[in-house]
Amino acid sequence: MKTNCLFLVLISILSTGLLSGQDTQQTAPAEQKLSATSKYDFIPGESLMFFDDFTQDNIGDFPALWNTDGSGEIVTTNLFPGRWLKLGVGAEFVPSTKKVFPDNFTVEFDLLPIPGTNDEKTIIFGFYIYSALNPNDLGEGGAIPGVAGIRMKFGNYQHEYSTYSEGLYNLNGNTENNPLVINQKTRLSFWVQKTRVRAYLNEVKIFDLAKALAPGLGYNAIRFETGSEALNLVANFRVAIGAPDMRNKLITEGKLVTYGIYFDSGSDKIKPESAGTMKEIATVLKENPAVKIKIIGHTDSDGDDAKNLDLSKQRSVSVKNALSTEYGIEATRIETDGKGETEPIAPNTTSEGKAKNRRVELIKL
Repeated sequence: MKTNCLFLVLISILSTGLLSGQDTQQTAPAEQKLSATSKYDFIPGESLMFFDDFTQDNIGDFPALWNTDGSGEIVTTNLFPGRWLKLGVGAEFVPSTKKVFPDNFTVEFDLLPIPGTNDEKTIIFGFYIYSALNPNDLGEGGAIPGVAGIRMKFGNYQHEYSTYSEGLYNLNGNTENNPLVINQKTRLSFWVQKTRVRAYLNEVKIFDLAKALAPGLGYNAIRFETGSEALNLVANFRVAIGAPDMRNKLITEGKLVTYGIYFDSGSDKIKPESAGTMKEIATVLKENPAVKIKIIGHTDSDGDDAKNLDLSKQRSVSVKNALSTEYGIEATRIETDGKGETEPIAPNTTSEGKAKNRRVELIKL
């Protein structure tokens, strides 16, 4: 993937060189090494419902697939690749998902807090999942929109949640674990399974709430909420239907397509948030010691064809090496290959199509 004006972006931020209206090639913060953990169990949904990396919109514009009662614009930064939606202060932001979510689904995005207009560094970022009477009505219900839902707030001091139904709050809680940091990117991931909601910041599980959502309702809306403190940038927003049954896909059907193994653009280094998916794959292989597999990497069509082919091969080798060194799977059981952009499963004409094509396949031999 390839990675003007900003409306009154603060002088203090420009002086740090963080925000820019142009793409740059500066080195991003040092990558963390993938490690096997027992507590990080997040596995991204398999079938995309909504995806936006803002590459289809112009820098400086508000993205076409979102709605707000405030303001915002697409920006780039000099330290973090890709495009970001800079959320205006004191407003709500809703992606046009246009569907009722299934019982089992996941939501993921990157969050980058930066100092506010007057150099405010207090981070308050609100995130809702709820059953809306009208998903396009951003004023519906005020602080507790829709029929029922969960409101979470994330910050640099603490994170908190409140669940509600029929206009009343039900459960409340908070934690100071893994606070957000100004000018530092964090991956936020949410896993909904019927009434259960799990929330993760990077590789740390923040909340695990078995009875967060009222049963029997059609949850159909996601909302961001901002205050007047630090500014918040959002990127790589993804909603997908439930986690795949990896054991059945690989052992019974003979093929597993996974979107839960992450790489930075142009890199073959596996990102730490891949740990949940990698651990589950390793578990399936350990429970079936006679099974051998071939790992095949795929890319979208952005960039040079030959480089994409080479990158896809390198990524498959990285997955093999991680399964062997980090998870104890014998290397002799694993073959590797890469197809680059030559076998797309969706058109490469939209952000969602490209996201579907960036995948890793495991074939039972």
